[in-house]
Amino acid sequence: MKKLNIGIIGAGRIGKVHTETIAQNIGDANVAAIADTNVSEAKQLAGRFRVPIYTKNYQDILNNPEINAVLICSPTNTHAQYIVEAAKTGKHIFCEKPIDLDLVTIENAIKVVEENNVKLMVGFNRRFDPNFKKIKQMVVDDKIGEPHILKITSRDPGPPPAEYIAVSGGMFLDMTIHDFDMARFIVGDEVDEVFVAAGVMVDDKIGKLGDVDTALITLRFKNGAMGVIDNSRKAVYGYDQRIEIFGSKGMIKVDNNAPDNHNYYNENGVHASLPLNFFMDRYVEAYAREIKEFCQAIIEDKPVSVDGRDGLLSVAIGLAVKKSFVEKRIVKVSEVFPD
Repeated sequence: MKKLNIGIIGAGRIGKVHTETIAQNIGDANVAAIADTNVSEAKQLAGRFRVPIYTKNYQDILNNPEINAVLICSPTNTHAQYIVEAAKTGKHIFCEKPIDLDLVTIENAIKVVEENNVKLMVGFNRRFDPNFKKIKQMVVDDKIGEPHILKITSRDPGPPPAEYIAVSGGMFLDMTIHDFDMARFIVGDEVDEVFVAAGVMVDDKIGKLGDVDTALITLRFKNGAMGVIDNSRKAVYGYDQRIEIFGSKGMIKVDNNAPDNHNYYNENGVHASLPLNFFMDRYVEAYAREIKEFCQAIIEDKPVSVDGRDGLLSVAIGLAVKKSFVEKRIVKVSEVFPD
């Protein structure tokens, strides 16, 4: 393969991030085409990075024999369909989370990927954050011994628009799904059962759409470890992203990233910068690292580190948490899988 040609499906904000990463940081790959139902968005993005082809029809990318791989950055309800169609054309696939909101649909998409012998990587970018990746390696290296308690704090600076919440699958399958993946990643084991307390404490409009904006979720892993995730759609001080893992030999914790790390002391107190205020700022390096891995996996014919099964299991945990919220009880993750 002389150079990896990639097609971007979806020219929204995450499509823009990935296009910039490939154009500016990956010498062995280039963006060959961009598709978006809003063709003016595709045209603008293509012009910015000198991409030769822009189109309204994603199938123009899938039917282009010069394109080796696609990045699916379109709305959630298109992901599984695009994965299946891309796999059947022999193209490798990177897809933003979630693959779908239905486990049978996800399982079918994975099956088609396997049948066509192409790679599928799911966009759980937080695994590629240098600090979180360091925690994982320290757990693997037995620095804390046997994991006992995991704590994840994940709070957005503000809720998304109502129209987005209506189609996103809700907080557990849109926002917290990243935390479910991080829980599996850091502990290195599968979640066995969940329980959630959740409600609407930020915006009544969210409740009217049938969703929640504040939650406390407990996890029990198959190896006996326990976890807790706390979520809010609105942290007035910024994008709050912290992890702590406690074990038999010690503890590791990661605090928030800020624009700078100085503290200013005076007679009125100790002052520091607020956390970075948006996920695009907080995880800019993680986004770049995940796309680099995807491209390298294709070029060197290596497996990806975040595959369809990871996408499936994080959605399963999300569905179990939704079931726990509705039924107000502990739910086994195995309950949500079809018989």
